[in-house]
Amino acid sequence: MPTTINLDALSLAELKDLQKDVAKAITSFEDRKRKEALSVLEEKAREMGFSLNDLTKGGKKSALPPKYRNPENPDQTWSGRGRKPLWFSQAMAAGRDVAEFEI
Repeated sequence: MPTTINLDALSLAELKDLQKDVAKAITSFEDRKRKEALSVLEEKAREMGFSLNDLTKGGKKSALPPKYRNPENPDQTWSGRGRKPLWFSQAMAAGRDVAEFEI
């Protein structure tokens, strides 16, 4: 049963302390629920002959294949998505054609 608190009777410092306590309680509650859900999912995956990691591929997104390669350093590649690598940006600023870098 929730405790009734007269918020009007509290000082600003007491209200801020209460706010911190509530934020901690919410975080703790969410963590517990997340762990419970993970446990249920792991058990269900085990029942079906998998690990949760098998089903989620480790939680990682699959990497996109490279679309561009730095001819001066073939180890440097870029998929064409996300932030442009420095070598690509510098080459474009120098007036080079993007087609030079396509794989």
